[in-house]
Amino acid sequence: MPNFFSRLRQVCWLLPALASTAVQAAPFAYVPNEKSGTLSVIDTATDQVVRQIAAGKRPRGIAADPAGRQLFVTDAASSALLLIDNAGGAPVRTVALGKSPEGVSASQDGSHVAVAVEENNSVALLDGQTGTLLADIKVQGRNPEHAVFSPDGRWLLVSAEEAEQVDVIDVAQRRQVASIAVGLRPRGIGFSPDSGRAYVACELVNAVYVIDMAARKAIATIPAGKNANGIAVHPGGKQVYVSNGIDGTVMVIDTASNQVTATIGVGKRPWNMAITPDGAKLYVANGRSNSVSVIDTASARKVADIAVGELPWGVVIR
Repeated sequence: MPNFFSRLRQVCWLLPALASTAVQAAPFAYVPNEKSGTLSVIDTATDQVVRQIAAGKRPRGIAADPAGRQLFVTDAASSALLLIDNAGGAPVRTVALGKSPEGVSASQDGSHVAVAVEENNSVALLDGQTGTLLADIKVQGRNPEHAVFSPDGRWLLVSAEEAEQVDVIDVAQRRQVASIAVGLRPRGIGFSPDSGRAYVACELVNAVYVIDMAARKAIATIPAGKNANGIAVHPGGKQVYVSNGIDGTVMVIDTASNQVTATIGVGKRPWNMAITPDGAKLYVANGRSNSVSVIDTASARKVADIAVGELPWGVVIR
């Protein structure tokens, strides 16, 4: 009997460690479903939904810390950022923001989180560990949708629905320092791995603009599909992916030539996307199909459609 209780204590001691390991057994894809008020969690090894997490009433933008232990989700209904413990699957803190927060980005080192706050015309900059609000930074574009960190953490590029530019925030200075002209209604933003280039999908001109960050100007315009919006950059930097909302497609752009090399059919109103750390799979949120399409990047073809909640807004993978 003493041996039994000794073994039982060992098992109980191991359970928290095993739960933590399960959370870290990346990669998982996390999909905010705006109408369902949930996050669908997809195991990218099997492309199956393995659990659902309650996430306010209208979850939109999503980001995660580098280890995937904490999720950052905007809830448009409560005008707040939810800090969700991934292992427990529940919010541990709520940070009040301005009305209608949208896109969320986390810096690669986990030190900062940025939220585009639509009706404030600002970007909220928070401490990535505690969620403490550090600054509320006004931007030129009206109704900002995305605020995305460069991989080196120096810059935030901000897109807005009522704009023909992306605004540049110096993270250290915590203020806007420049604007870069692009097409009407910039949406998704992605960076090359070295932070030297940025790629911006502009919805109302059906194009992707390539930005030289050192020169702070657009150096190329790549024709895309109708209502180009989401952007994802391959970890190797050789391909950029753009989703086209009206066409129901994703295009593959070769970054050496700035040419479209493939067009892949997905679901209805493809929106925001994310790619696995190894670059093998791209996950595309299809807002009007209530699904996520999985694209095999090597063959540039769709390999799965995964049913999720209603009105999926985007994807983060950890």
